[in-house]
Amino acid sequence: MRVGDREIVIPTSMVGNYPNPRWWDAGPVRNWTGEQYPPDSFTEEAFEDAIGSLVADQERAGLDIVTDGRVQGDCYSEQAVYYYHRRLGYDIHGGYLGFPIYSRLHAGTAKQEIKRRGPIMVEQARALKRLTDRPTKIQYTGPQVLAQTTNDLHYDNSRDRAMAIAAALNEDILEVDAMGVDFIQLDEFTWPYFYEDWAIEAFNRAVQGVQNAQVIVHVCWGNWGGTPAYMPDDTAAAGEIFDLTQRKGPEPSATASVVPKSYEADISVLNLENCGRRSDDASGLDVMKNHPLPDNVTFWAGVIDVKSTITETAEQVADRIERLLEYIPAERLGVTTDCGLIMIQRYIAQMKLHALVEGTELVRKRLGA
Repeated sequence: MRVGDREIVIPTSMVGNYPNPRWWDAGPVRNWTGEQYPPDSFTEEAFEDAIGSLVADQERAGLDIVTDGRVQGDCYSEQAVYYYHRRLGYDIHGGYLGFPIYSRLHAGTAKQEIKRRGPIMVEQARALKRLTDRPTKIQYTGPQVLAQTTNDLHYDNSRDRAMAIAAALNEDILEVDAMGVDFIQLDEFTWPYFYEDWAIEAFNRAVQGVQNAQVIVHVCWGNWGGTPAYMPDDTAAAGEIFDLTQRKGPEPSATASVVPKSYEADISVLNLENCGRRSDDASGLDVMKNHPLPDNVTFWAGVIDVKSTITETAEQVADRIERLLEYIPAERLGVTTDCGLIMIQRYIAQMKLHALVEGTELVRKRLGA
């Protein structure tokens, strides 16, 4: 597929959060809020140095596409949710989410109009572009996730809230797109459980007008602590807390919960957790066979288990990719980590990135690419 200015067979990239340098988490991150500081700012220099260390890990591993790694916080929830709430004008307090696998998260509270109140990922993109010559990817949390993590005291309905979030994200995304970033990724990790009736509309509003970058939607199952998500059967109502003891028949395929529905989004790449943690579940590949990718969409699959401290061998990664090639042609396939690597130690994350690249190289050689 086309990556930057060249064609790459089965391009490699990582997804989401990467373990931050410990010196960054120990201090500078607590004073960094996303704005550009004066040139003599300690925090700005530390921020760029932190991104530089993540770039170096990715380049040493040999990844084809280098990402921001989400250094804007010191933990998953700060990087993926609360950082955005602050940039959108929320009060950072509220009750626990009523969503079982994410119930450790609190909802930020919207008491005023939700809008972009300063750059969100612009500084990350600027630093990334300055620090690497490789193709780049900037990652956002999607509008459905952010709308669902909102304690709303301002809008009359969830759709208005979601569309305001999408418009705010779009303003930032277009600025990043104009900088020449190659890929812009939105993570919609609650799509597998149910799509709000505005889910696709809000996603498409967030990426409206993107002209340069390829748009990715990343979807995964379970939460950052490793808790597997439950999947209801067809008798469940939307948003219902489903009693698994009442299930009729086997658990449905997780992939079937987002394919083909996700094809309605304005995307260039569909990126699913697939062959790492869920390597025992082949049903997702059957779903892809029964619902082929649209002509304008390529498929990236997670082949590295981000919840295990055991590093895959190159041969194991290659075997997972070979399995994917039974369903997806090489020219329409990319491989990634299943999700973010932040829950494991950085030295293990480094080894897993090397395994991802080395396994992909084995497959490329077999293909003669």
